[in-house]
Amino acid sequence: MPFITFNIQRYNPDSGRMPGKQEFKLNVAPGQTILDCLNYIKETLDASLAFRSSCRMGICGSCAMMINGFPRLACQTQVLSLGKDVITIEPLPNYPLIKDLVVDLTPLFDRHRRVKPYLITSPGKGTDAPREYLQTAQEQEQYLQFAYCLKCGICLAACPTVATDDEFLGPQALTQAYRYNTDTRDAGRGERIKIVDSSHGVWRCHMAGACAEACPKGVDPALALQLLKRDILRGRTHPQAAIAPPVTEVRKRSNIPRPPARTVKASGQAGKK
Repeated sequence: MPFITFNIQRYNPDSGRMPGKQEFKLNVAPGQTILDCLNYIKETLDASLAFRSSCRMGICGSCAMMINGFPRLACQTQVLSLGKDVITIEPLPNYPLIKDLVVDLTPLFDRHRRVKPYLITSPGKGTDAPREYLQTAQEQEQYLQFAYCLKCGICLAACPTVATDDEFLGPQALTQAYRYNTDTRDAGRGERIKIVDSSHGVWRCHMAGACAEACPKGVDPALALQLLKRDILRGRTHPQAAIAPPVTEVRKRSNIPRPPARTVKASGQAGKK
């Protein structure tokens, strides 16, 4: 197993010192991730190391950080796949720094809230209706890719416009604006267009494409922003989804297979025949 040097940025706001680097050298086995190594360092070498993590499966987005100058999820990044003997780990840029690798994600969620990332229903529909909306698989495909966002904050860290404009809504929020505008169950397009059709909204995007390159889930925010620009210029709308008709008849299915026999006896049944 090769020795890998981890050059990790450290910062304690209580110390009064500027951020600096600290080295740790570890034997790394094939398959080990950056998060595995950070957990090992915290558990055995330096308990003061601060970083975020949760699911370990690329679902929560908590462990986003800069790894060798590129924003990645630590739980999805295998150490040996980087092909480097020295790995530099830093917090995400474009966010206020809290401690070590932990940043304040408040700007991400503030931008997200501003675009109203939820279904806005027409009068007489939605919460006023006791039944579900009807939506075809083809209609769902129009927005499904953009619904996979983890809110990890990587796209804002990669975006050069976010780095120079504190008021820019950013690729995450604008992608979600397009996602809900395209949903046939939604009737809030007019409200969101007023927010995103502005100098610090979608038109501030310079199409660097860094957000699409960095996104760990392939959401492709750059594509969503281009589609959002097109829809604003065309004034495109979609027909409102219909409400499912009431259920008038319920039939009991007779062909449902029986479950397989249990392989483990229920509690209290051990030893009984």
